[in-house]
Amino acid sequence: MSDDERLPQPATADIDLVTVLHALGDPVRMTLLLSYADDAEHSCDPRDLGLDHLHKSTVSHHMRVLREAGVTTTRVAGRNRFVSLRRADLDTRFPGLLDALLAGRATPVR
Repeated sequence: MSDDERLPQPATADIDLVTVLHALGDPVRMTLLLSYADDAEHSCDPRDLGLDHLHKSTVSHHMRVLREAGVTTTRVAGRNRFVSLRRADLDTRFPGLLDALLAGRATPVR
């Protein structure tokens, strides 16, 4: 096993619009989307994401839903996990979707 690996996620061609919209239908996951919109990698620490009011397992659940829907990718580095938005893949599958979602939610819901 190498030091850096990706957790399982759908291939670009397998990202489904209904699944993506369902995943983003939750206010916490929309908050995560807004955090990830800077196209940087983010740790999974709820405090770093402005979600310190939620239990770590709840935040992990929301991250898993986003990853399995194809919205994010998670890189594993040792015991650490780093999440980033799959902007290029989503723009390829659904041009303009992310821009519309992000424009509609300029500020995170906490």
